[in-house]
Amino acid sequence: MTQAELLWQPSEERIRRSRMYGFMQSMAEKYGFDAEWPALHQWSVDHCDEFWRELLEFAEVKPSRPATTVRTGEGMLGTKWFPGLEFNYAEYLLRFDDDHLAIEAEDELGRTRTMTFHELREQVARCATGMRALGVKRGDRVGAFIPNIPEAIIGMLAAASIGATWSSCSPDFGINGVFDRFGQIEPRLLIAADAYSYNGKKIDSLERIKGIVEKIPSIEKVAVVPFMEESPDISPIPNAMHWSELLAQSGELVFEQLPWDHPLYIMYSSGTTGVPKCIVHGAGGTLIQHLKELVLHTDLKRKDKIMYFTTCGWMMWNWLVSSLGAGATVCLFEGSPGYPNMQHLWKFAERIGMTVFGTSAKYVSACEKAGIKPIEQQDLSKLRAVLSTASPLTIENFKWVYDNIKKDLQLSSICGGTDIISCFMLGNSILPVYAGEIQCIGLGMDVKAYDLNGKPVIGEKGELVCCAPFPSQPTSFWNDEDNEKYRSAYFEHYPGIWRHGDFVEITPRGGVIVYGRSDATLNPGGIRIGTAEIYRQVEAIDEIVDSVVVGKTTADADVEVCLFVVLRKGLTLDDTLIKTIKDRIRAGATPRHVPKHIKQVTEVPYTISGKKVEMAVSNMIHGEAVLNRDALQNPQALDQYKGIV
Repeated sequence: MTQAELLWQPSEERIRRSRMYGFMQSMAEKYGFDAEWPALHQWSVDHCDEFWRELLEFAEVKPSRPATTVRTGEGMLGTKWFPGLEFNYAEYLLRFDDDHLAIEAEDELGRTRTMTFHELREQVARCATGMRALGVKRGDRVGAFIPNIPEAIIGMLAAASIGATWSSCSPDFGINGVFDRFGQIEPRLLIAADAYSYNGKKIDSLERIKGIVEKIPSIEKVAVVPFMEESPDISPIPNAMHWSELLAQSGELVFEQLPWDHPLYIMYSSGTTGVPKCIVHGAGGTLIQHLKELVLHTDLKRKDKIMYFTTCGWMMWNWLVSSLGAGATVCLFEGSPGYPNMQHLWKFAERIGMTVFGTSAKYVSACEKAGIKPIEQQDLSKLRAVLSTASPLTIENFKWVYDNIKKDLQLSSICGGTDIISCFMLGNSILPVYAGEIQCIGLGMDVKAYDLNGKPVIGEKGELVCCAPFPSQPTSFWNDEDNEKYRSAYFEHYPGIWRHGDFVEITPRGGVIVYGRSDATLNPGGIRIGTAEIYRQVEAIDEIVDSVVVGKTTADADVEVCLFVVLRKGLTLDDTLIKTIKDRIRAGATPRHVPKHIKQVTEVPYTISGKKVEMAVSNMIHGEAVLNRDALQNPQALDQYKGIV
């Protein structure tokens, strides 16, 4: 199987029914270019002012006050989008007021909930009324320490309706992890759940909530959401109230009219190399970018039901919630995707008739290792798209999806980040799917792969860069005087050009192959190797459940490739399996890819959002400190790497 293998081609009927096709035809006729994807993308980059203005109209964003122009200023740090425009993000997401389902939720314990758009609007109105009664106003921050449940959406929309800025953390963070984030932004109100469950185990959050409140003096009030108990004992928590008290009063749903770049969200860098950076995202840039990716690239329509397996601490939650603006049903799953078994999410998809299923490469691999076959075990007749992010899908992952989930399916590997709260490259409903490739670069995104000389290349590996401004860039970093941290994060390597930190290849047909993070790129003998190239070979071996690969710097400044593997229960790494691993890598990649060291470990460290932490493993094997273990979901996994090679 090669990277050029065609796995899926949309039918002509499906293409013509898509929102992307309609948009392309309209723009081609109006602006005089060929109605073909390459021409549409090139027009969106070369004439970005016209593109973003047309997209605003296409998405039916109706500001209370129009913009004076599309943009002012120069460069990626100086550009301001839609100056003068005023609108409200929550008002757009709540523009439907009917009995169509807005939310379908399920947790690992099998509990289900639904909420219509009308009911959601009523709950948001009550929540916003309660927030205003507490003194929350435009410019304040509202923090959330909460599972992926409807109350998170209600709280966010209520805060956004007022003009407060929302910031959320997953409930599996420890006190210090929350403090490292919320301590910087000083929220006035904290929304937190009494507990959460994972792998069938209840984890109480009340003691940590108490510790968080005591550590962050800006928190004036805590609204506790009952997740595991109907009426949890909140008496030990200072300034605590029950969620029902916050929503006790009915009130009119009032939407503050705000500038395009008004702070909507504060997101956080992973924090694995120090205190997390606080990334501020504006309401307008977030909305227009999400609508482009959801309505055009994902072809999301009112009839769709879309899920992304995520926590509230990952940008995919923010991305998912914007689906409400398309009138689609947002499907929430809270808990472990493997409890009580790996079929749970597929049963959820079958039960509700899910049409768009969002997950990660790690989950796809876990399903493959578990031997499940949704194509035989579930009725997924309504499912039309599977999305995956967090790490690159291997060629084998692509093939497994088509062999074991559904034949007629758009598989969209998508890639972007918290930094842009969106994607640089993603799926496309009018394009074919090739094994191992992301379908295309996003509309309006001037993305290139730069070689070592800083020159754009096609069909070769290079550094992912974006050469022109786009609306979902951060508006700023929190408390970042003169944009010093912002500039340092993205623009130091190539002045004026966004360096994202991914190692990629743009194919001649316009697809993208991701080889891993460029800061984790291996350089044995001066040859650049992406870690994904090794993972692809290793994780196809039946005995291996998980793996992580890093480089170890030698005394003569060369690099030795070090591979650490987690094996199936009861197995031990021996010479036979080591030879199998090396032979597989040598045959499937090159001799340069073959690790110098292969060791067995019990766990691979991951961030809270499910990304392998290669840099932390590298620090451990080099005897360097890992500065912020609270950013990891399993920090204890790191200890075994000290002195291992």
